[in-house]
Amino acid sequence: MRNGSPLMIVEDNETDVICIKRAFEKNGVSKPIITAANGEEALAYLRGETSESIVPGVRIPNLILLDLNMPIMNGFEFLEVIKADERFRCIPVIVLTSSTSKVDMNDSYKNCVAGYIEKPLDPEEYSEIIKILDQYWTLNFLPTLS
Repeated sequence: MRNGSPLMIVEDNETDVICIKRAFEKNGVSKPIITAANGEEALAYLRGETSESIVPGVRIPNLILLDLNMPIMNGFEFLEVIKADERFRCIPVIVLTSSTSKVDMNDSYKNCVAGYIEKPLDPEEYSEIIKILDQYWTLNFLPTLS
């Protein structure tokens, strides 16, 4: 992925987070990664309400991988908030979820996601997903966010 801006994973399942991080490592993608267990934690990070800073001076990720089914603030609630906020609406969001519901997929796209991917059953398949995402986002030009 093109620059040193961080990537954010919003996911409550620690096993999935580990699989995603391993897939990045396996594919040689060495971007800083921010993790949040739900939408509320992710918003706190984006708004600067936490002391965590992965890249000095940079809080805004250039891509968010988002689960939908999470406690406290789910993925849809998170999407509604960030897509209504001028500071965050341009951040590309890829939904990475176990949901196979067409309603969930359609609602995700109504909330301006850049993509909707079903989580693989085999943890090794994460590597192929991340490889393809990396290839796309390396070619894709993103707006400058600060």
